[in-house]
Amino acid sequence: MTLFSYHPGDTLWHTLDVRCKCLLMCLLSLAVLKTGLPGNIICLCVLMGILKMLGVGPVKLVTQLKCFLLLLTLIFFCRWAVTPGHPMVTLHGFSLTRQGFASAGLVSLRFLVVMLLGLILTVTTRSMEIKAAVQWFFKPVPFIPEKRVAVMVGLALKFMPLILDNAREVTHAVNARCGNLRKNPVRRLVNLAWPLLKKTFQSADDLSLAMQARCYSENRTDARFFSNGKEGWVVGLTFIFCAGIVLMG
Repeated sequence: MTLFSYHPGDTLWHTLDVRCKCLLMCLLSLAVLKTGLPGNIICLCVLMGILKMLGVGPVKLVTQLKCFLLLLTLIFFCRWAVTPGHPMVTLHGFSLTRQGFASAGLVSLRFLVVMLLGLILTVTTRSMEIKAAVQWFFKPVPFIPEKRVAVMVGLALKFMPLILDNAREVTHAVNARCGNLRKNPVRRLVNLAWPLLKKTFQSADDLSLAMQARCYSENRTDARFFSNGKEGWVVGLTFIFCAGIVLMG
């Protein structure tokens, strides 16, 4: 089971209406973009506490999000390198500034918080429920085929754990053949990426054939939404929390 798949449970976050969870995620994401470093740190601590309650500890996060953390590191150094200001470190005429360091840290932290928000949604919500919520939100919007969009979102959520599992299998297969001992990093990347892409496209093709064989249609019965009756005060508390961190920033 990966972090991008549903983890069964009976917590408050599992029993909330999926439309409410999507609304909370959007509200917190907007608040994170409007607040500064202290507000983002507080939000990060709250989200880490929620993930701990859901059985997702820091070790599991770091282990399964290594690629995302590497991307965050790259974003951090790129942002640090291009932001002007007072020099902090100078190497061969190239300066890294204090303002760049602060800006890079804030941007990376925002990316991390938004990532954790999406992670909480996927851990506590079945892909079928997210698909139904997407269809419900897009239904009033004209000229957008909401059922087709919902199907695409549902398939994307289903394929994310599959891609991660395939990547793990390919990595183990390459390591078993001593592919990790190659000194050329480009060659190692090709040896990993080509089989992974091949397996992913093969899985997508198999799924397409299976859906056609079963006469799958996007015109299906609309899903029912279930709630625990606590959505009102959860939204209220979240709104107060968002207002607090925005005013703090």
